[in-house]
Amino acid sequence: MIATSEDVAKRAGVSRATVSQILNGKGQRFASDTRERVERAAAELEYRPSAAARTLARGSSDIVLALIPNTTFGGNLQDIFEAATEELARRGLNLLLHLSTPTTASLDRVVTGMKPRAVISLTPFSPTERELLSERGVKAFDPVASIPRQDANFDIGALQAQHLIERGYSRLGFAHLQDARQDPFGQGREAGVRAQCAEHGLPEPIILRLDISATAALIAVDSLDLPGMGIACYNDDVATALLSAANARGWSVPEELGVIGMDHTPLSAVTIPPLTTIGYDQKAAAYNLITAALSGIGEPVTDRKLADVNFALVSRQTC
Repeated sequence: MIATSEDVAKRAGVSRATVSQILNGKGQRFASDTRERVERAAAELEYRPSAAARTLARGSSDIVLALIPNTTFGGNLQDIFEAATEELARRGLNLLLHLSTPTTASLDRVVTGMKPRAVISLTPFSPTERELLSERGVKAFDPVASIPRQDANFDIGALQAQHLIERGYSRLGFAHLQDARQDPFGQGREAGVRAQCAEHGLPEPIILRLDISATAALIAVDSLDLPGMGIACYNDDVATALLSAANARGWSVPEELGVIGMDHTPLSAVTIPPLTTIGYDQKAAAYNLITAALSGIGEPVTDRKLADVNFALVSRQTC
């Protein structure tokens, strides 16, 4: 049988109103031994306060809403949000994923109906999303607002370009993923490649845009002035497509064409030849965002120091 607040009140020897206030974070006016009796009784009975009651009492729910932008993510997204879910659960908070849409109508409905404690996003909120959340009085956290630092995507592109240059490629390119969805990552990564080319006195990089199809990859490879180019790719999917096209055209990788991906996906290890890529600590990325959000909503955080995401080269055989 599921325990009720009345059961907790009887065991602790207090009123239901006292139980409600203490378990909904408003127990400061009660003596410490009263709070302890109520908390001990609730634990012994495995009582869980009503989410609706907590929302009514506090003005917000136990939900942290994660906004999934209309963009292209690699398979690491699940790992990031799994880590975030566990971290929030330890603090009595629930992570709810919400897919972004071209308008903010859907976001408005869920925010108004669920009254989340906060809304987080792995990518910057759009101006209309940020305006809506501000109007609704909901705290919002994204990498730009929560983790002030140089654009991580710039760092990724720069690391890709540095490796290609170190491997002897003097003409570089950047391959974007051509997709109907938004691209909050590609421009920063392209900028990192451009900066490295300028720093090393190399020509500006060639810019490719392709979807994940054999035709698009062949067209992209055919447009290159081969041999002798190194291509930094938006992600491992783009890199795999280019690698397949290069093999189909008979170009030797890495001797005549260098390719480097991003995301360190499982498939990157089984391409022919195995793909050089960039990996990172997904749990650290989740921790940084969640730490900023918890601090912002007044939840105690023992260590507010940001974790090192550690973008790291995974050197294999494509460059």
